[in-house]
Amino acid sequence: MNHIVTVQEAVTAFEPWLEPTDAELDAVELELPVITAEIALLDAQIMTLDRPVSELDTRRIRRARRRVLAARRELSNRAVTVPGGAA
Repeated sequence: MNHIVTVQEAVTAFEPWLEPTDAELDAVELELPVITAEIALLDAQIMTLDRPVSELDTRRIRRARRRVLAARRELSNRAVTVPGGAA
């Protein structure tokens, strides 16, 4: 009979290099408006998968696309003005 042993310590052991750095967290926070807008667009598109697209659905998707473009534009403009950004 073979015994199954757990490797709990190896899986849950804390290693400092596994955590995101402050720079990575700042980058995620900077991109959060874009991520949120893309999620809203995806939600609007998913709602239309199992039914015919109505005029309201079309407007909802169009608005969501505009929000994504505006968030991306804002992010790219902010990257130029942030010290160390691409200028």
